Amino acid sequence: MRHSVRQAAVLGTAALALAAVAPAAAAHASPARSTPRAARKHVLLVSVDGMHQSDLDWYARSHPGSALARLAHSGTSFTRAQTPFPSDSFPGMTALVTGGNPRSTGVYYDVSYNHALLPAGTTDCAHAMPGADVAYDETLDKDPSSLDAGEGLSGLPQSILSMTGKPATLLDPAHMPVDPTTCAPVYPHSYLEVNTVFEVARAAGLRTAWSDKHSAYDLVNGPSGSGVDDLFTPEINSDAPGGGDWTSDNAHTQQYDAYKVQAVLNEIDGKDHSGRTVVGTPAVFGLNFQSVSTAQKLPTSDGLEGGYLPGGRRPGPLLAKALDFVDASVGRMESQLTADGLARSTTIILTAKHGQSPTDPGTLTRIDDGPVIDGIDAGWAATHPGAAPLVAAASDDDGMLIWTSDRSAAATAYVRSYLLAHPATGNTLGGGTRTLPQSGLRAVYAGSASAAYFGVPQSDPRHPDVVGLGQHGVVFTGGTKKIAEHGGADWQDRNVPLVVAPGTLAGDGHTVADPVETTQVAPTILALLGLRPSALQAVDLEHTRTLPAALAAAR
Repeated sequence: MRHSVRQAAVLGTAALALAAVAPAAAAHASPARSTPRAARKHVLLVSVDGMHQSDLDWYARSHPGSALARLAHSGTSFTRAQTPFPSDSFPGMTALVTGGNPRSTGVYYDVSYNHALLPAGTTDCAHAMPGADVAYDETLDKDPSSLDAGEGLSGLPQSILSMTGKPATLLDPAHMPVDPTTCAPVYPHSYLEVNTVFEVARAAGLRTAWSDKHSAYDLVNGPSGSGVDDLFTPEINSDAPGGGDWTSDNAHTQQYDAYKVQAVLNEIDGKDHSGRTVVGTPAVFGLNFQSVSTAQKLPTSDGLEGGYLPGGRRPGPLLAKALDFVDASVGRMESQLTADGLARSTTIILTAKHGQSPTDPGTLTRIDDGPVIDGIDAGWAATHPGAAPLVAAASDDDGMLIWTSDRSAAATAYVRSYLLAHPATGNTLGGGTRTLPQSGLRAVYAGSASAAYFGVPQSDPRHPDVVGLGQHGVVFTGGTKKIAEHGGADWQDRNVPLVVAPGTLAGDGHTVADPVETTQVAPTILALLGLRPSALQAVDLEHTRTLPAALAAAR
């Protein structure tokens, strides 16, 4: 469960307050072409959020004639691919399009904290105390309740394909953190510290497009703010027909995803996402699916049980239905590529921003993290009267990321000791209770150890001051509406499918069992397009490799 930030006076140094926090990095102006060979003209990236490699394996076995089975059997399958930690949507997405982990991208979660930025709404930047919530989610929308994020379209939801392809115009700067140097709001694209495949492709004169779940995915535009020609971002957490948002009912999630599928079909057909204007098929484009993720999280929906069958090896009826929807959608995209004569010049990459855990419903323990955070603050206040609440911010899904108002070794060590010393009681799927040691965590890193875990200096203003890795099966939530989550370091959070296949979905595929990371997708996209992978700044910083087996198969 994500906590809203408790704004407090941040006990930082003058140097911290003056730290340069808005990245100056920009896209490389002239990406050199890679060594000559037959480059693909198009790369279609598909992220099935929540999907595990085991889900793809099961579906391909159970549905041997399906589009997903043909994709797996015709492409190069990397069966031990893993996402970055934290396994959240934002770092998962930035990995795919930058080639970097949070230490390079500066992106740790969609809702995080920055010790050097100023709170949203700050106007007197010379005298404001640093420390700000960085919430790049639906709360940035001009109207979070509307599918068009406040654009004002009539006839929603049917008219949603008319939504702008420039969603930064739909963000409310009043809700953004403020740069202390410029005293200007920090847009999501400005928060990203390295460039993206979209920026590199555009600098080479190629067209780009992407579809995702919030207007805050302006992030993928990269520091230039203009990496994506056509960015379609209907708001998934807006009001859906019949009540709730589009994630509270899986049929609604599929309806929502179908809008993005249609956008991609229009783009394959050489039009913009609306289908109205002929612009040419993008060189790099794609979408994310949410249907699998909500089917994994919801206990029940549409009269079907969510998640997995006991034991966690086979999807339950709701998840199986969601996988059918994704399969049919991939089949539609393949058919459109074939109809437009683009299948042989297109590579499809199927993966996921993140997985989900737990799969076995018997291991689920839902723990309310509110009392844990309150206990930390109460204990600190007892020995530090008058001090600000110690927890400045926390993002807790199936792990804990905590930013503290006091970054001293004593303060962060106290948080670690508290978490390890206190048990936590949660509820199970069957309605019982279960008490776990160490606040439901298996390991806690604090202060310099947290910084080392991410590979950044302790003075870095972005990284969490305390990191708690959840015990398997733990989901931090105060209710019973979720049976799975992501964001942590569990293998089920991080092991995702990664298949690089020809657009024809025909050919002799093979499997690579060596460990790879989803960061390797970004340089592979550029190599497939005949562009230089090292044009990506994160690739240079982290020495991220391409997926050579996939490139060899694509030749």
